[in-house]
Amino acid sequence: MTRKIGITDTILRDAHQSLMATRMRIEDMLPVLDQLDEAGFASLECWGGATFDACIRFLDEDPWDRLRTLKKHLKKTPLQMLLRGQNILGYRHYADDVVEKFVEKSAENGIDIFRIFDALNDVRNLEASLNAVKKTGKEAQMTICYTISDAHTIDYYKELAAKMQEMGADSICVKDMAGILTPARGIELVRALKEVITVPIVVHTHCTSGIAQLTYQAVIEAGADRIDTALSPLSEGTSQPPTESLVIALRELGYDISVDLAKLEPIADHFRVIKDKYIKDGTLNPKMLTPDPRALLYQVPGGMLSNMYSQLTQAGATDK
Repeated sequence: MTRKIGITDTILRDAHQSLMATRMRIEDMLPVLDQLDEAGFASLECWGGATFDACIRFLDEDPWDRLRTLKKHLKKTPLQMLLRGQNILGYRHYADDVVEKFVEKSAENGIDIFRIFDALNDVRNLEASLNAVKKTGKEAQMTICYTISDAHTIDYYKELAAKMQEMGADSICVKDMAGILTPARGIELVRALKEVITVPIVVHTHCTSGIAQLTYQAVIEAGADRIDTALSPLSEGTSQPPTESLVIALRELGYDISVDLAKLEPIADHFRVIKDKYIKDGTLNPKMLTPDPRALLYQVPGGMLSNMYSQLTQAGATDK
C-alpha cells in the first residue's frame, strides 16, 4: 500500500518570517487564498510565531483580524499556528489563565492545529497550552526543538517524545529551526522515535545550510508522516524547501501526495510578483535566498537570521 505523506505549506507564515522578518501583508495573500484552499495541503501554517508581533509593531494590522480573514477564505484546509508554550506569542512567561484564554480565542477564530514548543524542550512549559488545546478539540502538536550538544542524544529525544505522547500529544513535530538535521541523523532520529511513539511524526527544517531536501527524503524513508515546505517563490535560503519540487520528487519515489500541482501554478505566479516587490523595496534581502553551510556550525535558526539582518540594517551595522 502506497504511504501517504502530508504536506504543510508555510508560505503564509514561516517562509516570509524566515526570509524577510515576517513582513508580508495580508493584502498580498488575499488574491490567492481561495486557490490555496483547493490545493490539497494537509495544513497551511499561517499564524503564530512572529506574525502577531510583526502585525502590531510593523504592519499596522490587527493579528486577530488577519486570522479571521484567513479562515474566511481557507474553509477546507486546516489552519496551523506556532505557539511558544507558556510564552504564547510574546517574550516572557504568562499566567496559565492567560494561556488558556489565548488558546480558546485562537481556536474560535480559526486555528485547527497548534504546534506548541518550548525553546529548552522543558515540557513543564507546554502543559498549560496542551491542556487548553485539548479542551478546544483541536490538534495538539507538541514539538521537539532539535539541536546538537553532548546532552542532546538519541535517547534524550526518545525520552522526550515518549513523555509528550504520554501527556496527550496528537502529533509530534521535530523542529529543526537552524537547518542542521543531516540525512543520516534524521534517519536515526525518526526510526528511534518510531520505537517509542505511535502518533504521527512531522519534520520541519530550513534550507539554511543547503541539505534540507536530502534530509526530507531521508526522514520520510525512515517513517515521517508529514513535512513542511514553502511554495517556490519564497522557498530555499533561510526558508523551507520548495513545495512543487518536493511533491514531484516524492511522487516519483512512490509516495501518495494529495497536493494538486496544477493548482499551485497560478498561486506561485502571484507570489513571484510579490517577492519581486519586496526585493525591490529592500524588505527581502537577496542574502537570505542562498544557503550557507556555515549554518551547520553557528546554528542560528532561519527565522532569527532574517530578523537579525533586518535589525542590523536599521542600525547600519550589516558588516557585523
